[in-house]
Amino acid sequence: MRFQALRGFRDYLPPDAQIRADMFWTVRQVARRAGFAEVETPSLESLDLFRAKSGEGIVAETFSFVDKGGREVTLTPENTPSLARLYVERAKVEPLPVKWFTLPKLWRYEEPQSGRTREFSQCVLDIFGVPGVEAEIDILLTTRQILEALGLAGRFMFRVNDRRVADGMGRSLGASETGAFFRALDRRPKLDPSAFREELRRAGLDEAAQERLAGFLRGTDGGVPPGRTEAVLTELAQWPGFPAPAAEGIRNLRALFAQGSAAGLDDVLAYDPTIVRGLAYYTSTVFEAYDRGGKIRALFGGGRYDQLVELFGGAKVPACGLAMGDQTLEILLREAGRWSPPSRGLDVYVAVVDPQQGALALPWVRDLRSDGFVVDHDLLGRPLSRQMKDAARRNASFLLLLGPEEVARGTVTLRNMQTGRQEAVAAGDVRAALRKLLRPSSAGETPGPPG
Repeated sequence: MRFQALRGFRDYLPPDAQIRADMFWTVRQVARRAGFAEVETPSLESLDLFRAKSGEGIVAETFSFVDKGGREVTLTPENTPSLARLYVERAKVEPLPVKWFTLPKLWRYEEPQSGRTREFSQCVLDIFGVPGVEAEIDILLTTRQILEALGLAGRFMFRVNDRRVADGMGRSLGASETGAFFRALDRRPKLDPSAFREELRRAGLDEAAQERLAGFLRGTDGGVPPGRTEAVLTELAQWPGFPAPAAEGIRNLRALFAQGSAAGLDDVLAYDPTIVRGLAYYTSTVFEAYDRGGKIRALFGGGRYDQLVELFGGAKVPACGLAMGDQTLEILLREAGRWSPPSRGLDVYVAVVDPQQGALALPWVRDLRSDGFVVDHDLLGRPLSRQMKDAARRNASFLLLLGPEEVARGTVTLRNMQTGRQEAVAAGDVRAALRKLLRPSSAGETPGPPG
């Protein structure tokens, strides 16, 4: 009987597994430089944790079951509830602000498609205890630095909104149900104009209101151009019936763009009145990132959730966060030509002239690895010609050849695999020679961006 990975799940083989590891390493390094501390949360949580946040509807999207203790549990479908639970447990001992990041593996029982699998990883950044837009800007700035460290400069755009502003738009236009109006805005890029108007009609907008909204949104696809942001926000604030909470949302957006300008985000930050995010727990600022080429779905989503910690039994604490998925990030890296393994392979391949004397290689393998070099040797007792082919296949920089005559003289043969030049080197001088020729090395040093 043959087995294969389940639908919606992936195996990662070389070199993809290495590229992913380097990608996550880069995320970790940038997040740590930005003052985020890494945390880990369980892969299995109480199903009630997610019911509390999203209601019974979440159950259909989870890999949930009753465990041997009779408890309803689930493989975690998202990380924010786990982080909120953890914060409630730690609130008394964690000085504010709390800046956490995590790289969880998550599971959702959804229809697999490009950029969406049933098992996936995310880069999650969260800040607790900051009531102002300083938290949003810190998260967006850190995310920009992550994406640029991965080699994606110029490939992405952040689009931001405030749900209070979106709600105010709907109320001013006569929307009878906020949820339906938000769904229409969220689905607009996927709908033709007639289907979008039908969604608006269902939300309670008459034809005049639909026409007014269409005129306002004209030219905002992909975000309002930076030079028009203030004019657009001013226009919105003057809409008849624009409620006070929505006006507060506009003040929030103005503060966010001012802070973003100070942080040097002007070129990647745009106001988009259609960004509302589907998750109900967002309370004000929401944001998403998109490929500038427009070929793939949102790279990430996030926003402010000032009431979630309270929902889980904690004090009222402002919070903000985002989650960036590995699948869409991989697609963008591939599109940008950045999904390829490091060009450097092994530093040294230790070969023996006589396959029966393979043990001669072991002290060299041990000591060179301890020095920080990437080193391997033959494990199959193959003849020298096959060992040399293996060294070339694995892109070794140098071949260290051990033969009976060399061992008797206290020397080894060091061969440059790129040039073919080789020389006899005293055994006691080999490690110093390699330190001059190679920096220790591709396994221990800071990985660069994929590719």
